[in-house]
Amino acid sequence: MSSSTASPLVDLRQLRLDDARALLEHSGQRLPDRHSDSTEFLQAVIDKLSELSLKDPLTGLSNRRYFQSILMREIEMVARSGESALLLMLDIDHFKSVNDQFGHPAGDAVLQAVAKTLAGCVRPMDTVARFGGEEFAIILPSCQGQYGLQVAERIRDSVSALKVELPSGVALRVTISIGGAFAPRWVRSTSELWVDRADIELYRAKSEGRDRVCIEAQPMLAVSAEEKNLLFGPLSLGDPAWIESIANDGSTGSSGSVMNRVN
Repeated sequence: MSSSTASPLVDLRQLRLDDARALLEHSGQRLPDRHSDSTEFLQAVIDKLSELSLKDPLTGLSNRRYFQSILMREIEMVARSGESALLLMLDIDHFKSVNDQFGHPAGDAVLQAVAKTLAGCVRPMDTVARFGGEEFAIILPSCQGQYGLQVAERIRDSVSALKVELPSGVALRVTISIGGAFAPRWVRSTSELWVDRADIELYRAKSEGRDRVCIEAQPMLAVSAEEKNLLFGPLSLGDPAWIESIANDGSTGSSGSVMNRVN
């Protein structure tokens, strides 16, 4: 083997990594010593930067970019498996008054406390994200109606029990409003429509007095064994347009009744 083949592909001395190191160290990330194996060090920098790019810097939760990717993946899963999934949109009540009265550092402290509470109320398989400002989002895969309501109420109770201590000695209490919508099963929807439906329920929770949970009723499916076979069969073939093909196939006598029940 030639010496050129055995030599490292990357010479760290030729890379300007100071800014990357400073960014990672500021965020509390630990890196291998720069004098260690160059491939190991560079891979660690890449992995940590990738992780950092998917997190909200203030709360440590998933950021909106990562949330959108998970939401799209969950829509695909629900369309293919028929499993139930719930999207919760959450908004801190009267958050503007916290910033106005106590300043933005107090608002940041509230956001961090609420984020930690949300993360502690869900399963490892769930995704909690900061959607923007004082709004959060939670994706609950494999979630039936009653469980989703219990989780949402647990979150609401846990947030209302918070006491956020400020350096001035003031203890702030906040509440949160929650809206939720289930992904339509057997239908490939869009992330925008799913978020809009959950937002409608969040608006309803706000308009009905805040500090409450409003979740769209979960559609009930009544499907016979024969119809289940018709529903699952095309999925095993990986046909992304199976719904449209069933609906448009005039030779399939039972397709109309199946689609009526699914819709």
